[in-house]
Amino acid sequence: MGIDISIDDIGIGYSSLNCLRRLPIQELKIDQSFICELTFNLNDTVIIEAIISLAHNLKLRVIAEGIETFDQLKILKSLHCNEGQGYLFGKPMETEETTRFLISKGKQLELNPGTVGHPSNS
Repeated sequence: MGIDISIDDIGIGYSSLNCLRRLPIQELKIDQSFICELTFNLNDTVIIEAIISLAHNLKLRVIAEGIETFDQLKILKSLHCNEGQGYLFGKPMETEETTRFLISKGKQLELNPGTVGHPSNS
């Protein structure tokens, strides 16, 4: 069907490790509370690295939530995080604004392949 299941906010609340055994998931989303102190809190870096390693060993993708700085992005890339979301890439948008944004990025991709999806070009 083309549907992926994610466990959101891994590391806090109800997102327990038990879910990894019981649910047919494809990806984990690291809670933004770990990302916000990533550049100066070594404990958060160690926890994120462990989550990414665990996920990859289980053949799961990892998405980091709440990326706001290039330094955070650089660290997450070095830890082999698969994807990210946050204000570094764009602000939350209403449906109509999202549609216009995606159409403009599609046109940009047609004119200039390789530029869409890079924060420095957005």
